[in-house]
Amino acid sequence: MPELTDLKSFLTAAHVDEEVFTLRPDYTALLLVADGIAPGASDAASEKLVHRAEEFGAALQQEQRVEEWEHIASWREAHRAFGAKPKRTRNSLEALTLRTESGLPRVNRLTDIYNAISVLHQIPLGGEDLNGYTGAPRLVRAKGDEPFDVKSGGEVITEYPKPGEVIWCDDLGGTCRRWNWRQGSRTQLTDETTQALFIMDALSPVGNKDLLAAAEDLVRHLRAFSPGLRSAHRVITAENATGISV
Repeated sequence: MPELTDLKSFLTAAHVDEEVFTLRPDYTALLLVADGIAPGASDAASEKLVHRAEEFGAALQQEQRVEEWEHIASWREAHRAFGAKPKRTRNSLEALTLRTESGLPRVNRLTDIYNAISVLHQIPLGGEDLNGYTGAPRLVRAKGDEPFDVKSGGEVITEYPKPGEVIWCDDLGGTCRRWNWRQGSRTQLTDETTQALFIMDALSPVGNKDLLAAAEDLVRHLRAFSPGLRSAHRVITAENATGISV
């Protein structure tokens, strides 16, 4: 189990490339690392939270179509800016919210919880197993040669992003494509995950306060079944206003 200083060092080394901020100066990322997570499959507590998120997301859609929401429109615009087609490859928040009426997926306790928090706080949120990382997380405009592993039919297939695509990566290659569209299999959470990285994204009108509220809620739910949980987070903006908190 790493020391808290190791978690902070991991966060300190995280980086958002200047080219990403040139694309969207209003972008803010909150990176949260958690250690001491009690691993496990979906359970009654995660099911209750997912059900609440389903009701919340479905109710929102009764008021207004998802694509008309200002924060969703911001992500669609950002994806178009690097050549993606937002109707074809929706950002993770939009895709999850649209699924609330028919039912969100049940994967494992960790994934179920962060999916629910994403919908309830209306923030794109990804979770990854720290043990799958080599080096620090970086958000960059892709060169096009970064290997990105996905599973299809039980087999691992390697894909590559298009040059200029916004991707999260580490020293081995891509970990999430098209900003917050699809996570890779190499760092995916499992029933055995005990150390995780959660990445929360925001574009105007969503800001720091919204990200911090979502992070606090996530930690609260993780600590409910992991009393020995240790966590730290870092906020990254174009102004480099960063901070690391326990």
